[in-house]
Amino acid sequence: MDEYLMRIEKLTKQFPGVVAVDNVSFDVKKNTVHCLIGENGAGKSTLIKMLTGALERTSGRILLNGKEFNAHNTKEALDCGISTLFQELNIVNELSVEENLILGEEDTRFSILRKTDKIQRMVNVLKEIDANINPRTLVENLSVAQKQLVEIAKAIATEAEIIIMDEATAAISENEIKKLFRIIRELKEKKMTFIYISHRLDEVFELGDYVTILRDGKHIATKPVNEVKDRGELIHMMIGKTVFEHYISSTSVTDTVVLEGKGLTNEKLSDINFEIHEGEIIGFYGLVGGGKTELSRVLFGLDDFSGKIKYRGEDLKVIPHNMVKKGIVLVPEERRTQGLFTSLTVKKNISVMNLKKLSKRGFLRRKQEDMVAKEYIDKLNIATSSAEKEVAFLSGGNQQKVVFAKCLFADSDILIMDEPTRGVDVGAKAEIYAIIRKLAGAGKSILFFSSELPEIINMCDRIFLLSDGVIKAEMKNETDIESEKILQIVTGG
Repeated sequence: MDEYLMRIEKLTKQFPGVVAVDNVSFDVKKNTVHCLIGENGAGKSTLIKMLTGALERTSGRILLNGKEFNAHNTKEALDCGISTLFQELNIVNELSVEENLILGEEDTRFSILRKTDKIQRMVNVLKEIDANINPRTLVENLSVAQKQLVEIAKAIATEAEIIIMDEATAAISENEIKKLFRIIRELKEKKMTFIYISHRLDEVFELGDYVTILRDGKHIATKPVNEVKDRGELIHMMIGKTVFEHYISSTSVTDTVVLEGKGLTNEKLSDINFEIHEGEIIGFYGLVGGGKTELSRVLFGLDDFSGKIKYRGEDLKVIPHNMVKKGIVLVPEERRTQGLFTSLTVKKNISVMNLKKLSKRGFLRRKQEDMVAKEYIDKLNIATSSAEKEVAFLSGGNQQKVVFAKCLFADSDILIMDEPTRGVDVGAKAEIYAIIRKLAGAGKSILFFSSELPEIINMCDRIFLLSDGVIKAEMKNETDIESEKILQIVTGG
């Protein structure tokens, strides 16, 4: 009996002028978690789309249980036993959680939805992951992390032979990750197989049995995880060089307080107080529901609150237009839906927040716009063939750089960053970290909101720990930073 569930043989995908996946071959063993890693643009997403029938291959073949696999769409792939959880949320905000769970799998009689075992199974899986999500709640009322959990529950509950998970933990908390990993291990014991794509390399060591590395569309290696030396070995295979991750003490922080929060309170937050100095990077860390994203929204004027926000000692009228006018901008958690106009070009996205600067007597100066786009593409090393390229066709890391460029061109002095490296690879993260440190070095102040504890520790001069909408502790880096202590505090210890 063949021990391999899937065999990928010389798989290739060519687009005009680009070979996205180049002659890739590797095997996936039954009842394993097979991790797939690589930088943005390495070919992971294209490969997954071919495995799920969403994209037609140029050449090569896929064998599933020893038989040729040629699905033409994701429904056919699901019928063959392949369920996929894509990185970009595939969810309908206007429907309830329960309706989203069964979307595409409905069982109706006389146009009336029937309550079946399948529906109950999906609801039960969701309860195992997060019992606080009510199946009858409209999805639009959920946080990004909770929406991700609904998608995860749907993928798991299909009881497919193989589940492909693309960045499944990108927006969920440490506690939810532990629950998810427990469920994955239980399902593996029940003879289920996983292809698991993640930028979080620690997850490879914690969850994976095998790991395949792609670079520039090519297969670099497939190895048992227990034969991989450390993160450094994986990073080197992914990007062809070594990247060091550690905190660099800031020398640019002044005594000038540029922004203060005093008694910030709403239905999610309670009496939040903080201040940030010129040139400082402060971090806000907490689990989902702790108030992290809610605080970033309050600071930019997106949600109502009581209390005061002061800018350079004066009370601030907190509405988005006024914040931008004062030089305070938000890099949102959801860059594709909240931070970018994906159908517009790189150039148009960069200029959109400061058209007044590019206009004269009500007319846009095209040459100036071209010069600004070139300046920021060069300054932030945005990998694009042209300033006229639509942002939708850039990698995640380069899309995030365009968001940064847009915010910087708005003449901002204070940047509120909510999950600024979500869904980007190790190489792009290193570039984004370097950009943030450079901004702080130039006197910009950064409010860094993240659910990734290592990057909070590596990036921030001071860290505020949030739990249940309350700041539970403030820590100064290099003096009292301990990961275990931080996790104990944010989990209610």
